[in-house]
Amino acid sequence: MRRLGLNSIIGLAILLGLTIHVPMALAQASKSGKDSQPPSNKPKGKPKTEVAVFGGGCFWSIEAIFEHVRGVKSVVSGFSGGTVRNPSYDQVCTGMTGHAEVVRIEYDPSVISFDKLLTVFWMSHDPTTWNRQGDDFGPQYRSTILYLNEEQKQAALKSYRELTDRRVFGDPIVTELIPFRAFYPAEYYHQNYYRNQKYSDYSLIYIFPKLKKLKLVK
Repeated sequence: MRRLGLNSIIGLAILLGLTIHVPMALAQASKSGKDSQPPSNKPKGKPKTEVAVFGGGCFWSIEAIFEHVRGVKSVVSGFSGGTVRNPSYDQVCTGMTGHAEVVRIEYDPSVISFDKLLTVFWMSHDPTTWNRQGDDFGPQYRSTILYLNEEQKQAALKSYRELTDRRVFGDPIVTELIPFRAFYPAEYYHQNYYRNQKYSDYSLIYIFPKLKKLKLVK
């Protein structure tokens, strides 16, 4: 399987997606011409966050990647895209539930945009393999984007077309694009796998090399 173009976009994508200090720029712009106004005594609410749901093979890997992305507030591993309610990991592994292993990402859109999360998503796995990622195979390991609104759908389509037109990958992208219906968290022992099992064989062989390739760790 050829994987053309990944290395050529990683540096630029990470530079664009992960090191631009958007909040500072927005804050400076918002202050223009308003310094004379008295400060507000209203209590500050929690920052607005949005949600994205992606599947790209084993959720242990993709969870660890997005946990290292600036602007991401939380990442939960789970299942989505199928028909069985509240499935167990063992049920999903049969391939009969219709669910994929996915991550639910809560992020601050003033720090990182959905477009830039898409960039990380494309680079975090191989979107050209059907129902497979590396040694993991089955429909639960498919590449999938579950959009929560029309804006996310159009952003994903635009990103897909750009990558296809530029022939970034050596084979056609087979990523599934479907509307989000429901998300079911995986069992507790699947959560924060890399944080809790940083020196396990899986982490050392599969997760750490991806983090290093994406320049998310030194």
